[in-house]
Amino acid sequence: MIGYYVHHQGRGHLHRAQCIAAHVPGPVTLLSSLPRPDAWRGPWVDLPPDTAAEPVDATARGRLHWVPLHHDGHRERMGIIARWIVRERPALFVSDVSVEAAALARLMGVPVVVAAMRGDRRDEAHRLGYDLADALLAPWPGSLPEPGWPAHWHAKTVHTGSISRYDGRPRPTRRCGPDGRGAGNEVVVMLGAGGADVTPEQLQEAARATPGWSWTVLGGPDTPWVEDPWPLLCRAGVVVTHAGQNAIAECAAARVPAVVIPQDRPHGEQRATARALARGGLATVCDAWPGPHEWPALLAEAVARPERWAHWSPGDGAEQAGRLLTERAARYARQAPCAPR
Repeated sequence: MIGYYVHHQGRGHLHRAQCIAAHVPGPVTLLSSLPRPDAWRGPWVDLPPDTAAEPVDATARGRLHWVPLHHDGHRERMGIIARWIVRERPALFVSDVSVEAAALARLMGVPVVVAAMRGDRRDEAHRLGYDLADALLAPWPGSLPEPGWPAHWHAKTVHTGSISRYDGRPRPTRRCGPDGRGAGNEVVVMLGAGGADVTPEQLQEAARATPGWSWTVLGGPDTPWVEDPWPLLCRAGVVVTHAGQNAIAECAAARVPAVVIPQDRPHGEQRATARALARGGLATVCDAWPGPHEWPALLAEAVARPERWAHWSPGDGAEQAGRLLTERAARYARQAPCAPR
């Protein structure tokens, strides 16, 4: 048995967990405060929310990320995970991502794999989580490593390339534009479920500044959520997206030209991803939402860029991750002492 903690922010952690679990032959239990998806057929453990408007010493004086004092939801959440570990005796625990969940599992004698994140993770809490991990699972290519990591983190990191629910899914036939690469006249803006830094007015100004393009917005506050954007991504001439791991993985799987505008996130995660994309020449990257007059040239640059997404998205990232978890779980199952009779 493998336990897999799924963070509730956005949709990417859950999508990734489902993709990886599909490549693990043994049972995988997901533990999360997200709603259980209809498509998930494996074991699922509901965790209560632990949000707090006025938390008390939530970081334990900077040593952890979220451990608010005397918070019933947090206490119950940790208790449910602990009771599940006692009951199921998992061979391995995956944290995607919570330092506290990883530390709890390791304190209970369960080896841990931590899903790594880009950005500055040298704070006390991340150093604890990454140091205690048996392995770090990095969903980006090893040729574009995260700079500044200590050597012992790199030594236990498995780089899988990006992991997308669309890996291996056939791409619909695209209408070809003058360059032979795609439709050439539709911009798909993918804002995601984790929050956006762009206003409806900015989107309208960008559309007015590019009369040769039609604009479709996914995930904004005034637009309906699209559960399966794959057909839209595949028909797009350009995708404009933030730099969340899941969004970039989906663009890479679709092999679509992209303008990437990182959003402000803790530890500079999205800006670090954007820098890696720029280093690899994989996408057109902007530090902030461009002015209306900049959009025609940006879209032209994105379309003209050589398509190199296979460098980021080899297509078997989930399979590689599943193999890692399977091998580690089997190793520790063999090492586990026999239960007393």
